[in-house]
Amino acid sequence: MNIFKGFPTIFLFICFVLIITDCFMVEADTCKPSGKLRGKKPPPGQCDSNCCEDGKFYTTYKCSPPVSSHTKGKLTINSFAAGGEGGGPSECDNRYHSDDEPVVALSTGWFNNKKRCSKYITIHGNGKSVKAKVVDECDSAKGCDSEHGYQPPCPNNIVDASKAVWKALGVPENDWGLMDIYWSDAN
Repeated sequence: MNIFKGFPTIFLFICFVLIITDCFMVEADTCKPSGKLRGKKPPPGQCDSNCCEDGKFYTTYKCSPPVSSHTKGKLTINSFAAGGEGGGPSECDNRYHSDDEPVVALSTGWFNNKKRCSKYITIHGNGKSVKAKVVDECDSAKGCDSEHGYQPPCPNNIVDASKAVWKALGVPENDWGLMDIYWSDAN
Protein backbone atom coordinates (compact mmCIF):
# COMPACT_ATOMS: atom_id res chain seq x y z
CA MET A 1 0.00 0.00 0.00
CA ASN A 2 1.43 3.38 -1.04
CA ILE A 3 0.56 6.08 1.53
CA PHE A 4 1.81 8.83 -0.81
CA LYS A 5 -0.59 7.92 -3.65
CA GLY A 6 -3.12 10.68 -2.74
CA PHE A 7 -0.43 13.17 -1.68
CA PRO A 8 -0.52 15.38 -4.83
CA THR A 9 -4.30 15.77 -4.58
CA ILE A 10 -4.20 16.54 -0.87
CA PHE A 11 -1.28 18.95 -1.39
CA LEU A 12 -3.15 20.84 -4.13
CA PHE A 13 -6.31 21.00 -2.00
CA ILE A 14 -4.38 22.43 0.98
CA CYS A 15 -2.69 25.01 -1.28
CA PHE A 16 -6.08 25.99 -2.70
CA VAL A 17 -7.54 26.45 0.81
CA LEU A 18 -4.56 28.55 1.90
CA ILE A 19 -4.81 30.80 -1.17
CA ILE A 20 -8.55 31.34 -0.70
CA THR A 21 -8.05 32.05 3.02
CA ASP A 22 -5.32 34.57 2.20
CA CYS A 23 -7.60 36.35 -0.29
CA PHE A 24 -10.33 36.71 2.34
CA MET A 25 -7.82 38.03 4.90
CA VAL A 26 -6.61 40.72 2.46
CA GLU A 27 -10.24 41.63 1.73
CA ALA A 28 -10.90 41.97 5.49
CA ASP A 29 -8.10 44.56 5.71
CA THR A 30 -9.81 46.92 3.26
CA CYS A 31 -11.93 49.82 4.35
CA LYS A 32 -15.50 49.95 3.13
CA PRO A 33 -17.85 52.97 3.32
CA SER A 34 -19.92 53.04 6.50
CA GLY A 35 -22.82 55.03 5.10
CA LYS A 36 -24.08 58.14 3.36
CA LEU A 37 -24.75 61.60 4.70
CA ARG A 38 -27.26 63.98 3.11
CA GLY A 39 -25.87 67.47 2.61
CA LYS A 40 -27.62 70.58 3.89
CA LYS A 41 -27.16 74.05 2.51
CA PRO A 42 -25.11 76.09 5.01
CA PRO A 43 -26.59 79.26 6.47
CA PRO A 44 -25.41 82.43 4.68
CA GLY A 45 -21.82 83.33 5.58
CA GLN A 46 -21.14 80.05 7.40
CA CYS A 47 -19.01 78.34 4.74
CA ASP A 48 -16.41 79.90 2.45
CA SER A 49 -15.15 76.98 0.35
CA ASN A 50 -15.85 73.30 -0.29
CA CYS A 51 -19.34 73.62 1.18
CA CYS A 52 -21.92 70.85 1.34
CA GLU A 53 -24.57 70.91 -1.36
CA ASP A 54 -28.20 70.68 -0.34
CA GLY A 55 -29.57 67.18 -0.98
CA LYS A 56 -26.27 65.72 -2.24
CA PHE A 57 -25.22 62.44 -0.62
CA TYR A 58 -21.68 62.16 0.76
CA THR A 59 -19.93 58.86 1.53
CA THR A 60 -18.84 58.40 5.13
CA TYR A 61 -16.14 56.15 6.61
CA LYS A 62 -15.31 55.01 10.14
CA CYS A 63 -12.09 53.39 8.92
CA SER A 64 -9.06 54.17 6.78
CA PRO A 65 -6.77 51.94 4.74
CA PRO A 66 -4.36 49.87 6.88
CA VAL A 67 -1.28 51.73 8.17
CA SER A 68 2.10 50.40 7.08
CA SER A 69 5.61 51.74 6.65
CA HIS A 70 4.47 53.02 3.25
CA THR A 71 0.82 54.12 3.71
CA LYS A 72 -0.55 55.81 0.60
CA GLY A 73 -2.66 58.91 1.11
CA LYS A 74 -3.69 62.29 -0.24
CA LEU A 75 -2.09 65.44 1.15
CA THR A 76 -4.45 68.41 1.44
CA ILE A 77 -3.89 71.86 2.88
CA ASN A 78 -5.44 73.38 5.98
CA SER A 79 -4.85 76.25 8.34
CA PHE A 80 -4.84 75.28 12.01
CA ALA A 81 -4.42 78.95 13.05
CA ALA A 82 -7.07 80.99 14.83
CA GLY A 83 -9.36 82.38 12.15
CA GLY A 84 -8.09 79.84 9.59
CA GLU A 85 -10.32 77.59 7.52
CA GLY A 86 -9.73 74.73 9.98
CA GLY A 87 -12.47 76.07 12.23
CA GLY A 88 -12.06 75.61 15.98
CA PRO A 89 -9.01 74.60 17.98
CA SER A 90 -7.34 71.26 17.32
CA GLU A 91 -8.99 68.20 18.84
CA CYS A 92 -5.83 66.80 20.43
CA ASP A 93 -4.75 69.78 22.51
CA ASN A 94 -7.62 72.30 22.20
CA ARG A 95 -5.14 74.81 20.76
CA TYR A 96 -4.59 76.65 17.51
CA HIS A 97 -1.33 76.10 15.62
CA SER A 98 0.65 78.50 13.46
CA ASP A 99 0.79 77.87 9.71
CA ASP A 100 4.59 77.74 10.20
CA GLU A 101 4.30 74.66 12.45
CA PRO A 102 4.36 71.23 10.70
CA VAL A 103 1.06 69.79 11.93
CA VAL A 104 -1.60 67.54 10.40
CA ALA A 105 -5.11 66.21 10.79
CA LEU A 106 -5.67 62.56 9.82
CA SER A 107 -8.79 60.86 8.46
CA THR A 108 -10.96 59.23 11.13
CA GLY A 109 -9.55 55.69 10.88
CA TRP A 110 -5.93 56.83 10.94
CA PHE A 111 -6.66 59.28 13.77
CA ASN A 112 -7.76 56.14 15.64
CA ASN A 113 -9.86 57.66 18.46
CA LYS A 114 -7.09 60.13 19.39
CA LYS A 115 -4.45 57.37 19.70
CA ARG A 116 -2.18 59.30 17.30
CA CYS A 117 -2.67 62.62 19.12
CA SER A 118 0.60 64.51 19.63
CA LYS A 119 2.55 61.74 17.89
CA TYR A 120 4.64 62.38 14.81
CA ILE A 121 4.30 60.93 11.35
CA THR A 122 6.81 61.10 8.50
CA ILE A 123 5.33 62.28 5.22
CA HIS A 124 7.06 61.51 1.91
CA GLY A 125 6.22 63.44 -1.23
CA ASN A 126 7.78 65.42 -4.04
CA GLY A 127 11.07 63.56 -3.47
CA LYS A 128 11.39 64.86 0.11
CA SER A 129 10.15 63.98 3.58
CA VAL A 130 9.03 65.88 6.68
CA LYS A 131 7.99 64.99 10.22
CA ALA A 132 4.67 66.46 11.32
CA LYS A 133 2.73 66.34 14.57
CA VAL A 134 -0.82 64.94 14.59
CA VAL A 135 -3.07 67.54 16.22
CA ASP A 136 -6.52 66.95 14.75
CA GLU A 137 -8.97 64.65 12.98
CA CYS A 138 -10.21 65.12 9.44
CA ASP A 139 -13.64 63.65 10.14
CA SER A 140 -14.60 60.95 7.63
CA ALA A 141 -17.76 59.94 9.49
CA LYS A 142 -19.56 63.28 9.91
CA GLY A 143 -19.88 66.63 8.19
CA CYS A 144 -22.26 69.18 6.66
CA ASP A 145 -23.00 70.75 10.06
CA SER A 146 -21.78 73.73 12.09
CA GLU A 147 -19.21 71.63 13.98
CA HIS A 148 -17.57 70.74 10.64
CA GLY A 149 -17.88 74.18 9.05
CA TYR A 150 -20.63 72.91 6.73
CA GLN A 151 -17.98 70.98 4.80
CA PRO A 152 -18.44 67.39 3.58
CA PRO A 153 -16.87 64.45 5.41
CA CYS A 154 -13.21 63.86 4.56
CA PRO A 155 -12.32 60.92 2.37
CA ASN A 156 -10.76 58.06 4.36
CA ASN A 157 -7.18 58.62 3.10
CA ILE A 158 -6.46 62.25 3.95
CA VAL A 159 -3.42 63.83 5.60
CA ASP A 160 -4.59 67.44 6.00
CA ALA A 161 -1.43 69.50 6.45
CA SER A 162 -0.33 72.99 7.42
CA LYS A 163 1.54 75.27 5.03
CA ALA A 164 4.78 74.35 6.84
CA VAL A 165 4.44 70.73 5.66
CA TRP A 166 3.94 71.79 2.04
CA LYS A 167 6.94 74.14 2.27
CA ALA A 168 9.15 71.42 3.79
CA LEU A 169 8.23 69.08 0.93
CA GLY A 170 9.38 71.77 -1.50
CA VAL A 171 6.07 71.97 -3.34
CA PRO A 172 5.66 75.27 -5.25
CA GLU A 173 2.91 77.32 -3.62
CA ASN A 174 0.76 77.39 -6.76
CA ASP A 175 0.66 73.54 -6.61
CA TRP A 176 -0.57 73.37 -3.00
CA GLY A 177 -3.93 71.71 -2.45
CA LEU A 178 -3.87 68.01 -3.31
CA MET A 179 -0.93 65.65 -3.76
CA ASP A 180 -0.30 61.89 -3.63
CA ILE A 181 2.00 61.02 -0.72
CA TYR A 182 2.90 58.14 1.51
CA TRP A 183 3.42 58.32 5.25
CA SER A 184 4.34 56.24 8.27
CA ASP A 185 4.45 56.60 12.03
CA ALA A 186 7.71 58.35 12.96
CA ASN A 187 10.19 56.56 15.19
